[in-house]
Amino acid sequence: MDIEFATSQRSTVGIEWELACVDHASGELTPAGPEVLARLNDPSDVFPHVTGELLTNTVELVSGPHARVGSAIGDLRRLVERVREVTDPMGVDLMCSGTHPFSQWFQQEVTPGKERYATLIDRTQWWGRQMMIWGVHMHVGIDDPRKVLPIVNGLLPYYPHFQALSASSPFWAGESTGYASSRAMLFQQLPTAGLPPQLQEWSDYESLVADLTHVGVIDDYSELRWDLRPSPKWGTVEIRFCDGLSTSAEVASVAALAQCLVEELSQKLDRGERLPTLQPWFVRENKWRAARYGMEAIIIQDAAGNENLVTDDLRAILERLTPIASALGCLDELWGVETILNGGASYQRQLAVAAENAGSLKAVVASLVTELRDGL
Repeated sequence: MDIEFATSQRSTVGIEWELACVDHASGELTPAGPEVLARLNDPSDVFPHVTGELLTNTVELVSGPHARVGSAIGDLRRLVERVREVTDPMGVDLMCSGTHPFSQWFQQEVTPGKERYATLIDRTQWWGRQMMIWGVHMHVGIDDPRKVLPIVNGLLPYYPHFQALSASSPFWAGESTGYASSRAMLFQQLPTAGLPPQLQEWSDYESLVADLTHVGVIDDYSELRWDLRPSPKWGTVEIRFCDGLSTSAEVASVAALAQCLVEELSQKLDRGERLPTLQPWFVRENKWRAARYGMEAIIIQDAAGNENLVTDDLRAILERLTPIASALGCLDELWGVETILNGGASYQRQLAVAAENAGSLKAVVASLVTELRDGL
C-alpha cells in the first residue's frame, strides 16, 4: 500500500481546539453543537472553520495553517467570538478542559449522520461511549517525508512535558480521580488510540496500515487515533496528546513549544544527526507519570534512565529553544509556558476552585467558562 505524504511548508502550524457547550444556568453539558453549526453555516473545507465532533455537546475550532503561532491563535480567537454570537443568545456557555467535572457520559448524544462516529460506537460500545473528553490537536508542517517518522519518534521523549502543561481533567463524572489528566487514561481505551509504535521507515508505516486495513481494524490511516501521528493528508506531524486548554494563551504556549521542538528536530536531521529516542517502556511510564502527577511528575529524560522534575526540565527546554522561537516569531508564546509553570496548570486551578468552594464542581465549571471568556 502506497501512502503519499503531502507537501507542506516547514514548521507551519495549524491548531484544532475542542470546546464543550454547557448550559448557562446548570453548568451541565448541553447538546447544542448541531444547532450552533447550522446557524453558523460554516463550510468545513475552508480554513479557518468550526466543525462538529463525536458528541453533540462539542464544537471544534480549526485554524488555518500559519508560519506564526500568533496568526493561528488569531484564527481561533475570531472563531470563538463568532460562536459566541450564536451561543450567548441560546443560554449556552463555552468551556474547555480534558473532561467535564460532573456531567455523566451516558447522558450525552453522539452526533447523528456521521458514519465514522456510528462505526466507532458500534465497535467500541461501552468504552467508546465514555469518550466525553476534549483536547487540543496541533499540526506542524514537515518539509521532507523522510523526516516524519524520525520526528514522531524524537517527540516522544517530550510527551510528559505537554501532558503536564495541558493536564486539565482531575474530575470525572463528579468524582475526583487523583489524576492530573484522567483524559489521557480514558482515550487510550480505544483500540487504535494510545501511544504510536516507533516505526523506522515510511514503508513500515504503509505496511502497518495495509495490515490493519486488510483485517478490518481500520478503513484508512485517519482511523489510527494515536497520541502522536503522521498526517499524510496535510503533510504534518499531528500532536494529539494535550488535554483541552481553557484559554487561548495556553493553547498558544503549547503550540509554540510544539513548533519549536519540531523545528529543532528538523534542524538536527538537516545536520545529519541521529535523534535521541526513548525505549517504549520508558515512554509509557512517562505518559502515566505525567497523567497521574502532572506538574509534580519526575520524568525519565533519556535512554540512560536519567530523571528530572518535569517543571525543571521544561525551564531548561525554554532556554534551549529561545533562539529557534525568535526565528519563528513565537518567542512570547513560547515563554508563556513559564506563566503556566508559575501560575499552575488547569488541573491545579480546578482543584483549588473546588477546595475554595466546599467541593462545588459547578463552581469549577463556572471558573472554566470565565477563563475561556476572559483569560487568566
